Amino acid sequence: MKLATLDNGTRDGRLVVVSRDLTHCTDATAIAPTLQAALDDWEHVAPKLEALAESLSHDAVPTERFHEHDALSPLPRAYQWADGSAYVNHVELVRKARGAELPESFWSDPLMYQGGSDAFLAPRAPIVMADEAWGIDMEGEVAVITGDVPMGATPAQAKDTIRLVMLVNDVSLRGLIPGELAKGFGFFHSKPSSAFSPVAVTPDELGDAWDGGKVTLPLCVDLNGKPLGRANAGVDMTFEFPDIVAHAAKTRPLGAGAIVGSGTVSNKDADGSPGKPVADGGLGYSCLAEVRMIETILEGEAKTPFMRFGDTVRIEMKDAEGHSIFGAIEQTVEKYEGTD
Repeated sequence: MKLATLDNGTRDGRLVVVSRDLTHCTDATAIAPTLQAALDDWEHVAPKLEALAESLSHDAVPTERFHEHDALSPLPRAYQWADGSAYVNHVELVRKARGAELPESFWSDPLMYQGGSDAFLAPRAPIVMADEAWGIDMEGEVAVITGDVPMGATPAQAKDTIRLVMLVNDVSLRGLIPGELAKGFGFFHSKPSSAFSPVAVTPDELGDAWDGGKVTLPLCVDLNGKPLGRANAGVDMTFEFPDIVAHAAKTRPLGAGAIVGSGTVSNKDADGSPGKPVADGGLGYSCLAEVRMIETILEGEAKTPFMRFGDTVRIEMKDAEGHSIFGAIEQTVEKYEGTD
């Protein structure tokens, strides 16, 4: 089934079940008022939501048009947002860009940071920043929402806690990252609010594209209407979702509604090289930092700028028939003018 949260003027919105073609939805608040409430009682609530989804597919319940512009992130706020870096190709490239070597342990021990989760952006909300010099970048990712995960869960146990799958734009401020990391205490200002796809789906909605650990479909990332990335989310994923969920739960339990991200989807070319632009027949890149690193390797310096005011990023994933699965994240960068 497909679930979304519509803006109703409250912090957490209202829960709806969405049709497979993303054109219609039906109110689900009689079952659970919010997605978090559904996740808190998933064993009892999920079968009722599934039955509602089945009724929706047969036009047996009242419906309304589903407009992605009216959707908040599926969880407008969450108790936990932990973002991994499952695609080590991306980690290697970005670290090279700032002159840092990749430790050998990164191939066996996932990298992860804990992001701010109190105020996610809506999928069509602008990215509002005060200064272009901060190095505004998109990061196209896949994420899962879990149920309760016990501390010390194995990957096999973690796999059974995955409830929903969605897409992410993990906004990053590349100009602020080096200074923050140099302090030895991790990201904070350099990782502002992220945005998630209009719809979150149960893994069964992905069919053969979901093998229990990853989504084997291209992630479409466009910048200003032109293809930037078409990397396959199921390729070059060093750590699959059960691995990174288990990693997040190594020293603490995760509560129902925890969001765990894959990190930037990144593929190498077939010959093992870092990858070519889409325009040159490659799979491209899911963030601008990778573009700039490739330029540095090939041309001695980065030439592509980070996002500027007025730039628009679109992140989407389509099934084998070309139909959008999660709806699209589409955001324009705007200048922050301060509060009144």
